[in-house]
Amino acid sequence: MLNQNSNKPTKYIFVSGGVISGLGKGIIMSSLSLLLKQAGYTVSPMKADMYLNIDAGTMNPLEHGESFVTEDGKETDLDLGHYERYLNIDLHANNYMTMGQIYSEVLAKERALEYHGKCVEGHIHIPEAIIEHIERNNKDAEVVLIEIGGTVGEYQNILFYEAVRRFKQKHKNDTILVHVVYLPVPKFLGEMKSKPAQASIYELYKLGVSPDFVICRSEDAVDEKRRGSISFNTGVPADHIISSPDVDTVYKVPLVLQAQNFEMLVQQDLGLSEPKKSDLSSWQAKIDKINALTDSVTIGIAGKYFVSGNFSLEDSYVCVIEAIKHACWSLNLKPNIKWFDVENLDKEEVAKCDGIIVPQGWGSRGVEGKIETVKLAREKQIPYLGLCFGMQMAAIEFGRDVLGFEKANSAEVDEKTKYPVIHVMPNQEELLKKHQYGGTIRLGAWPCLVQKGSLLEECYKKWGGSRLDENNIAMERHRHRYEFNNEYKVQYEKAGMVFSGTSPDGEIVETMELPKDKHPFFLGTQYHPEFKSRFESPHPIFVGFIEASRKNQKRA
Repeated sequence: MLNQNSNKPTKYIFVSGGVISGLGKGIIMSSLSLLLKQAGYTVSPMKADMYLNIDAGTMNPLEHGESFVTEDGKETDLDLGHYERYLNIDLHANNYMTMGQIYSEVLAKERALEYHGKCVEGHIHIPEAIIEHIERNNKDAEVVLIEIGGTVGEYQNILFYEAVRRFKQKHKNDTILVHVVYLPVPKFLGEMKSKPAQASIYELYKLGVSPDFVICRSEDAVDEKRRGSISFNTGVPADHIISSPDVDTVYKVPLVLQAQNFEMLVQQDLGLSEPKKSDLSSWQAKIDKINALTDSVTIGIAGKYFVSGNFSLEDSYVCVIEAIKHACWSLNLKPNIKWFDVENLDKEEVAKCDGIIVPQGWGSRGVEGKIETVKLAREKQIPYLGLCFGMQMAAIEFGRDVLGFEKANSAEVDEKTKYPVIHVMPNQEELLKKHQYGGTIRLGAWPCLVQKGSLLEECYKKWGGSRLDENNIAMERHRHRYEFNNEYKVQYEKAGMVFSGTSPDGEIVETMELPKDKHPFFLGTQYHPEFKSRFESPHPIFVGFIEASRKNQKRA
């Protein structure tokens, strides 16, 4: 297919994984996308998930990780957040697809007789729809990268691999496959083993697909013996077997790959004329600066989606974690993040933190622990940042403990509360009655009118003035169906709460804060600033929060 801007063939890179899940395919995708972008190409990264869900919005964060929301309101896999953080661009619904979405499209066409009476079959029409989806939605990019979710050998993603096979036939000289594998070092052997990686590559061969590059994930760099063994047994050229050892920050991965000439080899295999080395000078400078940091700040996150049995799963809040890192690094600080389970809250330990965040969430579980966290931060003058549900918890705590609204709550948690200071948005009530949950909440970028002279405005203007337009409006991403109940607005304002951000018509409360003469930093946002924090462009609200947390270290 010709790129409609350059009139040259569009190039395609598929990224797959094997051996185990959680290898970091999304980081490899992000890193390769960055390398090609910095070499001067327009890139478009996509994620293809094997789930029958239409999108990621209804999936449990403990099972699938955090749902990331694009500018145009698509609830997607968390890997799109990685792509945005590396590339410093906004992605959209077209950059994400699920098997459920593809099946839905095929069935809709069948109902509309677009197959002209043919028998519609999964192994024929689903791969065709996948290919059509990729080509249709990426006409502007010179290089399109598609990450295939899951691992090779899983039944659920076989049709994606069939699409890759056909794609490589259709675009023979313009398509490559990068396969990410794992090389373990069993403790009882003390030796790196390559057989699982080889078996994973054999699984690709069984599907009629051969990898052009193999990325070897491991604790330590892959040695030449292992590289040679993989090459000999699979037929992949030795210089196309790339080592990706563990690093202390994922933002070093592009540099690790570039040191092995990866982006140059990719350009050569894609037939791009005059391969160009990527300019990562500013990226390297930032990494050098991070490496030299000595001072730190301790941030507590009080949530409920990271405890799974005996393990803590940080993917449930990955955007928040990365936003903290970005802000800390911009202020020459190392982040020290502490996790607190709101169902078993250790208030003494929480109080030792320099700053406290209550992140997003849904439902009644753990609500009282979150409210206790807000109270602790407000009364002990610890910088507080509430994100979405965290803002709502701040509203409830203030209603209970300052205004005396006994058992004030969110209607989401207690439908019979006497003081529903958080209630369902009016246009959401009918949707809830009809059980229309997926894709129906307030999603994507919406305008927030920022009050002059507020803490919110100070954050934007001091740390990210370009995010405010001439009318003092910031565009921020949302994911909620409950909101602050404006019936209580006057009472809150009289008690000292400032509604520093609203929708332009004033109907929706976007942020609430306490004045700086009452608290060093107390801010809740109905939107998700973490979705728009980037490695090279931290979100100003997080920077303001981290600055206040650093100052809080000096408290008596």
